[in-house]
Amino acid sequence: MTVPHLPLAAGLPLAVAAGLAIPVQGRINGALGTRLNDGIAAATVSFTTGLILMVVICLILPKGRAGVAQILPAVKERRFPPLYVMAGSIGALFVFAQSLTIGLLGVALFTVATVTGQTLSGLLVDRLGIGPAGKRSVTGIRILGSLLTIAAVTWAVSPRFGTPGAAAAGQAGAGAGPGEPGQLLLPLLLPVLAGFFISFQQAMNGTATAHYGTPLAATLVNFISGTVVLWLAWLMKLAVLGAGNALPAEWWYYLGGPMGCVFIGLGALLVRSLGVLVTGLGMIAGQLLGSLGLDVAFPTPGTVIALPTVLGTLLTLGAIVLATLPWPRGMLRR
Repeated sequence: MTVPHLPLAAGLPLAVAAGLAIPVQGRINGALGTRLNDGIAAATVSFTTGLILMVVICLILPKGRAGVAQILPAVKERRFPPLYVMAGSIGALFVFAQSLTIGLLGVALFTVATVTGQTLSGLLVDRLGIGPAGKRSVTGIRILGSLLTIAAVTWAVSPRFGTPGAAAAGQAGAGAGPGEPGQLLLPLLLPVLAGFFISFQQAMNGTATAHYGTPLAATLVNFISGTVVLWLAWLMKLAVLGAGNALPAEWWYYLGGPMGCVFIGLGALLVRSLGVLVTGLGMIAGQLLGSLGLDVAFPTPGTVIALPTVLGTLLTLGAIVLATLPWPRGMLRR
């Protein structure tokens, strides 16, 4: 059982499609966090529902069962570093960063911080060859495309800077203005760190997928480790601060986990073909497109749709094209 190698023309649209699920998950988890009055509980519910879905899928599908059968042999035989089975804890760190800082920073600063960390680490991970695609050169064009992506995302979310209620679009809590730079320095470091490790998570999942033979098994292991970490965090919070509100009855509050299954699974599949940087850039483009679509179709209080949002999203797509096309070596110098 081997993982298919996809050409760029097929893999990049899939990466963008995977990124579309990220803002949908953020909107759902944000609403759930508000309903529960507990961001950590919302993240725990999201991971738990995702884990349940992945268990069902892996039991039903033959490829899932075959992949699960390879998990223990792959770990025991050390086909990859055992630490890779804890890749899901990075996803737990990401949602924890959301619950802890997005109420203070707002969605805009949080997005820029995580995209900056993810883009820079994508270059590093590709250069080190941690992912299944092996080492990829850090060319001038790829650096330029990465910097242009960060600038484009900053431009796209700039209308939200300091907008009251912006934070509610992504997580529980009232919106926050930019505040004093010194007061925001430490809160900004956590989403930058969470975004930085996302590329490592994708590389770990991609490597594990190559040995399991299917991204289904890698996604399942991801949700197991992430769920364990979040349950421990929630139980500690419960012991100190007590429980929040009761779980809601509406079914759509529990779709955050399935959305996570989509982008974690596709990310694990695509890094082998596209590399970590290009997969991450594609997901960033999908994230912006999905956010724009949500703001148009289902606006929330404080939603801002301005010309920089649209143009910044288009510029992000252009930056990804710049970073992914097979430019001749030394093109930037010429």
